Amino acid sequence: MATILRDWSYRYQWLYDGISRLAALSVGGEARFRQLALQGLTINSDTQVLDLCCGSGQTTEFLVRFSQNVTGLDASPKSLQRARQNVPLASYVEAFAEKMPFADNLFDVVHTSVALHEMQPEQLRKIINEVYRVLKPGGVFTLVDFHTPTNLIFWPGVSVFLLLFETETAWELLKTDLAELLTETGFEVSKSTLYAGGSLQVIQANK
Repeated sequence: MATILRDWSYRYQWLYDGISRLAALSVGGEARFRQLALQGLTINSDTQVLDLCCGSGQTTEFLVRFSQNVTGLDASPKSLQRARQNVPLASYVEAFAEKMPFADNLFDVVHTSVALHEMQPEQLRKIINEVYRVLKPGGVFTLVDFHTPTNLIFWPGVSVFLLLFETETAWELLKTDLAELLTETGFEVSKSTLYAGGSLQVIQANK
């Protein structure tokens, strides 16, 4: 059960950015956090990249440094407005992740950062199916999101964060095996790494 702080964090960019920076300290800072899911990927100027649920463009900013073909998708007009201001080099599409207005086999890389925990279980399955559809054969789906801490020291901090800023879907994700969902969809999971005492997971999966 989230508090009013959740609403404020989406309404005020400075608060959202402050929370993001604070949470990212557990992995060495925001710059490193934004690049966790991109480690080991080959992205060049011609790579077709989709930043799924791009928000205000925090990771989009890193993606455009490597590719000239970055598209950010988000369902929030306010977030996209901020993203266009923050990262004008990318293209942006307003749409829901479970019903993307893209052709099949379009992208080489689909990336999403701490967004899947916002989704209901059935919605999550639809999104993964959509990602599989829009990826080219051999393309990569790379993500970072919450995970059940493996180090008990991290449980209090994660619990407080989820109580203040997240809803029941985040708690549901802690019980969800994302790698298994990806495999069921047809992906081959090539990388699955835990950070911050197991409270963050990074997965890279190939179509």
